[in-house]
Parts: sequence; structure tokens; C-alpha cells
Amino acid sequence: MPLIHARHSILLLVLSLFGFGVLSGCGIQSIPQAKNQTEAALAETTNQYKRRADLIPNLVNVVKGYASHEKETLEAVTNARARATSINVDPSKVTPAQLQEFQAAQGQLSQALGKLLMVTENYPNLKADTQFRDLQAQLEGTENRITVARQRYIESIRDFNNLITVPPTSFTNMVFYKHEKMPQWDVDAEEKAKVEKAPEVKM
Repeated sequence: MPLIHARHSILLLVLSLFGFGVLSGCGIQSIPQAKNQTEAALAETTNQYKRRADLIPNLVNVVKGYASHEKETLEAVTNARARATSINVDPSKVTPAQLQEFQAAQGQLSQALGKLLMVTENYPNLKADTQFRDLQAQLEGTENRITVARQRYIESIRDFNNLITVPPTSFTNMVFYKHEKMPQWDVDAEEKAKVEKAPEVKM
């Protein structure tokens, strides 16, 4: 009798391990891991945008010292920055509407900043200013980091959405998680135009 009981226990253990392995392969672990990855990727994206916003006041002040009469352009950058920094995104609770609003504000700031850098081309003394050149280099590096972070976020959203919509992991999602597709990052038309016709900034 004890032998039969032992065999029964071993069989239950084997079946449990097998069942756990099947569930793991069907997304029981990969779905929450993918969700965590999307949240981390969005947090990094917003962090890089914040870094850019932190650099802009110093840039505006330096430009103002050489081109104070470019008041409209300077104000446009300041106002766009204020709007962009007023929108906070919680990576764990972001909605499509919040993401769209955040993107639009960042796109407007990108355009205003691009116009400011175009204006600086008309001021040789400003372009030669060491502080301006340093800020310009930091902004360029930050824009590159924004591009990389945004691409990683796009990829993480794609991977998560595939897990919850493509069988067999989608079955696991329906049973255990019931996640809906996450909103995908989409560069709006105005920002696309800015990227395609970005002002050339000569260092």
C-alpha cells in the first residue's frame, strides 16, 4: 500500500511539473515579463525626454544673450517645454489618450526646438560660444537616446501584444490575465515631417 501511495505521489509531481512547463511555454511567465518590459521601456523613454527638457532652459538663456530680438522663437520653445513637462505618464497605467497627448506635446517641443536651432545659424558669435556648442552637443546626444529608447518601447509593445493575441499564449492571457492590447507609440504627422526635414546644425 505505501508503495502504491508513493507511486501516486510521484505521478502527481511529474504531472504538476509537466503542467507547469506547458503553462510556462504558453505565456504564464512570459506575459507578465513582457508587460514589465514595456513599462520599463516607456519609463526610459520619458526619462530621456525629461533630460532634453532639463537642457532647454540653459539653451534658451544662451541664445537670448546673442539673439534677444528672436522673442517669438524663444517664447515658442519655452511654452512648448512648459506644456511637455506638464504631462506626466505613469508607465503602469498609461491609456491611449494619455500616450497620444504626451506624444503630441513632445512633437510640438521638437518642432519649436528645431526652429530655434535654425535661427542660431544666423548668429556666428553664438555658434562660436563654448557653452552653446556644449549644450548643442548634449541635445544631439539626447535626441539620439530618445530615438533608441522610443524604438525599444515600440518593440516591447509589439512583443507584448503578440503574446496576448497570438495562440497559444493568447489562450493563457484569456484564462489568467485578460490583458488588452497596449497602445502603440506613433510619431504624428507633424513630427514625421520634422524628422524628414530636420534642420542641419553645423557644429
